[in-house]
Amino acid sequence: MKLDNNLAVAAEALWQAEKKATPCAPIQEHLKDDGLDAAYAVQQANIERRLAGGSRLIGHKIGLTAKAVQAQMGVDQPDYGTLLSDMIVGDGGIISSDRVLQPKIEAEIAFILGDDLDIAQPNAADVLRATVFIAPAIEIVDSRIADWNITLLDTIADNASSGLLVLGAPVISPLGFDFSNCAMDMTLNGQTVSTGTGAACMGSPVNAVAWLAEKMRTNGTPLRAGQIILSGALGPMAPVTGKALVQASIGGLGHVSVSFTE
Repeated sequence: MKLDNNLAVAAEALWQAEKKATPCAPIQEHLKDDGLDAAYAVQQANIERRLAGGSRLIGHKIGLTAKAVQAQMGVDQPDYGTLLSDMIVGDGGIISSDRVLQPKIEAEIAFILGDDLDIAQPNAADVLRATVFIAPAIEIVDSRIADWNITLLDTIADNASSGLLVLGAPVISPLGFDFSNCAMDMTLNGQTVSTGTGAACMGSPVNAVAWLAEKMRTNGTPLRAGQIILSGALGPMAPVTGKALVQASIGGLGHVSVSFTE
């Protein structure tokens, strides 16, 4: 993807921050004249570089699904990023400190698609028909921007502040699952750091996936069978420092865990 000078500078700053494991200064000044489209163009340019380096596209994530967070960022809709094969960590796995910069954790419901979601104005029923199973998940969000000093443009350009993801067990059919009322509890070294329900995610995580499906179809890159969709946090995110054990449970769905080394 060919970027103009300002966007190329922003993309390179984020790329070098990741490669050198050193966060960079905010980049919104390079993007503000062209807004969200420019931020997504920077995101896509760096995704293409990772794909060229051998990573594989495995799905997408949805961010800013909570109304309170949207208000904080001054927006009225979520954002999205791309999930790649080198972001996956096994359930119960270990994340070394050199894989992350400024990690924070969120508990979410992952949707795994069995069919394409390539229809106009998809609704909840369309999402459920296309989903083969759901799983508990921990998203490790991360920022290439120093001190998380981000605006909406920064986080979108930075692949929606994506880091790593962990899929838990068991996996179940979405049919009959209570997406709005399911209770989430996430602990860090045995202490609860986040609680919430599915209603915190746009009323239901199914609504979030429907929103993403419409966005991606409009962009000409519809959601495809086999993709993993991280639907958005069910409660507040929490920072992680040093050695840590993260465990999350979602009522009626299951458990997921991951450890961090110092």
